[in-house]
Amino acid sequence: MSSIAKPKQFQLPRIFPRPTSHKGLWYWLATVDHKKIGTMYGLVSFFWFLVGGIEALLIRLQLGQAESSILSPEVYNQMFTMHGTTMVFLVVMPLSAAFFNWIVPLQIGARDVAFPRLNALSLWVFIFGSILMNISWFAGGAPNGGWFGYPPNSSLGFNPGHGITYWIMGLNILGVASIAAGLNFIVTIINMRAPGLHMMRLPVFTWMTLITSVLIVLALPILAVAGIQLTADRIYGTNFFNSEAGGDPIFWQHIFWLFGHPEVYILILPAMGIVSEVLPTFSRKPLFGYTAIVFAGLVIGFMGWFVWSHHMFTVGLGPAANTAFTVTTMLIAIPTGVKIFNWISTLWGGSIKLNTSMLFSIGFIAMFTIGGLSGVTHAASPSDAQQQDTYYVVAHFHYVLFGGSIFAIFSGIYYWWPKFTGWLLDEKLGITSFILMFIGFNLQFGPMHWVGLNGMPRRIYTYAEDMGWESSNLAATIGGFIIALSVLVFLVNVILSKRKKQNAGGDPWDARTLEWSIASPPPHYNFVEIPKVNNIDDWWYKKYPELLEGNNQNIKKQKIEVEDSSNVDESKIHLPDLSYYPLLIGIGLTIAALGVMYTYALVAIGLVMVFWGSIGWSTEPVNEDSNEHH
Repeated sequence: MSSIAKPKQFQLPRIFPRPTSHKGLWYWLATVDHKKIGTMYGLVSFFWFLVGGIEALLIRLQLGQAESSILSPEVYNQMFTMHGTTMVFLVVMPLSAAFFNWIVPLQIGARDVAFPRLNALSLWVFIFGSILMNISWFAGGAPNGGWFGYPPNSSLGFNPGHGITYWIMGLNILGVASIAAGLNFIVTIINMRAPGLHMMRLPVFTWMTLITSVLIVLALPILAVAGIQLTADRIYGTNFFNSEAGGDPIFWQHIFWLFGHPEVYILILPAMGIVSEVLPTFSRKPLFGYTAIVFAGLVIGFMGWFVWSHHMFTVGLGPAANTAFTVTTMLIAIPTGVKIFNWISTLWGGSIKLNTSMLFSIGFIAMFTIGGLSGVTHAASPSDAQQQDTYYVVAHFHYVLFGGSIFAIFSGIYYWWPKFTGWLLDEKLGITSFILMFIGFNLQFGPMHWVGLNGMPRRIYTYAEDMGWESSNLAATIGGFIIALSVLVFLVNVILSKRKKQNAGGDPWDARTLEWSIASPPPHYNFVEIPKVNNIDDWWYKKYPELLEGNNQNIKKQKIEVEDSSNVDESKIHLPDLSYYPLLIGIGLTIAALGVMYTYALVAIGLVMVFWGSIGWSTEPVNEDSNEHH
């Protein structure tokens, strides 16, 4: 009996053959493996972290003494604009995405994300978007209107160069990357959890990834709308923000901060997730108040939409609006406080191991608390009127996002590094790096509180000797260079530890969640068999089953080894083949964005590449016939 032949599916002719080798440059360019994508996210965003750090050091050199002339006013404006933009959009967000990619599929027992090619697309769009934004340095001048881009400073009449347009186009390209990643992780977490891994058994980091992804999908389109309007004002002569023609620059502020304050939680919620994984592991006890921490994250994600106008207390909204946003801003401190008290309770009575990762997490709690308390003073409109546009705001922002997000990210790097690489980082160098960063951070940003209260405005290029600001600024500059030294120690640690390669094993920390149940680094398919989950911290309770029965005496670790993948028949594990179409679409989008500024010919070329890549993507089989199960 003959079988009916399946009709051959249409496939767009290929310019290049589909890569098949899992080695070499083409593998990295065409990979859809979430771990490789996470690695590239991490490497590229850390490069921008170094760039943003250099920009910060140049700013601090300029302000380290009165009446300095190291930077011209124009270059200074470009520096603080690009520093803020780089750290928010090219560092903290993509570094968080690196952890999302690496850790979430492992924590939920999945072999990859729901849409591997969409994941690759988000990576390449991010990379080329970041390059596009920084091309402006070599194309007539970088953007100089601040990372918030307020009109009329960013309008064509006051800012005729291409710098601001590069900034807008770069942000919109980066927005595409973020939305693609956000949708991907929402679907992954909801649909690809291992059997038994109910929502209220998810690791807290995965929960914070889910909440962050929802915020990204809802918030980034708002910024895109504002960017399109400002682009239309600058290129096509519209007047959305031109007050002389009936537009309203305050309208930009409303749109920007309606995006911008959820963005703050997009930056900090992943950090909260990292800390919620590190503290229980090195306290050797369960996270205190798991349910409360999860719901506090949900409340933060919800309430983040109702506080944006506390950035605008001084624009004349009126007493009713100012009072309303004062109340909502103060209320959002409650779920944040819940998290802090639960973290402290997790530490209380625990068998604490003060390694590098734990120190950075404890540092996060301390610095974030200080930043939160200074933020409460911004919530009250009378005090905010005095602090607005002073260095007090700069201090608050950095205590939340550097003392918060960056400290937590370094905690996560040290915590999951053995899982990423299979080898450990040196603890002595790690602790040295933490001490230097902790001292440098407080020396740099602590004095900004009182120099701001003493009247030093933000975005000031220079100042006179008799203002009384010089000693505080000198201390801040010294602190900035100490932070730079701590990052250098970290890089030395990576290089030296790579040479030594101290084998970590699958579970070096005696950790709690599923990613530690497999080899380090994991095989490309992650799990030999999809695990079955019965409890929160399921891996921990498999090792210590008597704890489930309430027996805290004479605890003995069960001899459970990490999953052995040495004899696995990989042909029976289905994973998608490589694809270069995400790379092609990423390049095409960037070329089209350049064309908007220069020539419609580039727009046409870019759109053809996007169209070709999209059709090729949609007709490309997940696996080639000759490699059906690889």
